[in-house]
Amino acid sequence: MEKEDWDLKYAGEELLWRGEPNRFVVECTEDLAPGSMLDVACGEGRNAIWLAEGGWRAHGVDFSAVALSKARRLADSRRVEVEWIEADVRSWRPTDSFDLVVLLYLQLPTSDRRAVYRAFADAVAPGGHLLVVGHDAENLTAGVGGPQDPDVLFSAADVVASIEGSGLLIERAEQVRRPVTTDDGVVDALDALVRAVRPT
Repeated sequence: MEKEDWDLKYAGEELLWRGEPNRFVVECTEDLAPGSMLDVACGEGRNAIWLAEGGWRAHGVDFSAVALSKARRLADSRRVEVEWIEADVRSWRPTDSFDLVVLLYLQLPTSDRRAVYRAFADAVAPGGHLLVVGHDAENLTAGVGGPQDPDVLFSAADVVASIEGSGLLIERAEQVRRPVTTDDGVVDALDALVRAVRPT
């Protein structure tokens, strides 16, 4: 999906996603001291905003102006400051490094996705962390929801291969389950999760 498609998807006053942070962002950052962070393809900004509430110097980048407008309103309503950047993460590169870089549910074809993961792995500062979470390839057949295009799905091993040579050390790389409430009850979606650190 391109910028115009996401603008349409984010249209309307209501949040497309919940205002609460992703469960894995909460779980994987609870042991980290606040510093600077970048949320890549941040959408409506819920994760950057939550981290800003926790004392992080938060930045969010996305190519959808509609999503970023909603992110600004949400940040204002919660009385936190986040630097929002309107840019396409396939070509935009930060000039600074960050103590935490998060890429959540980035839906790009394989070749684009691998390049983006490697580029933003390079933006992790010494002692900093990279967190990647997305729809696992096996979610198509063994999970629920998520995109149905196999080319935008991946495994934790794919992420690890994409950032090989970046100097990051893998702390966690696995398939994880995310409970989803459906008409048939609570079922698990399957996600891929990777957390890595740059040695000091």
